[in-house]
Amino acid sequence: MNTTTTNPKTELLLGAGLDVLHFESREWLSDIAFYKDETRFFADLLKKKKTKDAAQSAYSKILENLDEVHAELFDYLADDIVAHEKLLSRLEKGEKGLADGDYRDKHRELKKRMETFTSAFREFKKMVFGYAKKL
Repeated sequence: MNTTTTNPKTELLLGAGLDVLHFESREWLSDIAFYKDETRFFADLLKKKKTKDAAQSAYSKILENLDEVHAELFDYLADDIVAHEKLLSRLEKGEKGLADGDYRDKHRELKKRMETFTSAFREFKKMVFGYAKKL
């Protein structure tokens, strides 16, 4: 028997009014801005903690590359959220061919991407902190 576990918060929010979904999108953009600040901090930390040890140096380089990837992903995700907000604006203006369901479907997709990204970013932070502690 296949069962899927759904996040009750997700189901509740997706049934909420568009203003609530708009607020959540704005929160995502705020979170991304905060994560970008954190990546700048991590980049500075990694530069200051460079070592001569080859293994540690290689690990540091991997973390720096991950840091750059995260920065690019932040921009990509933020652009998608801004486009999502523009879709809401068009929907509220009553543009023909748009439906409330389209916005909600896109919101569900973005919510899943944000949750996945946030989880991956937390793991990255653990790696950076673990690396910095060992130096």
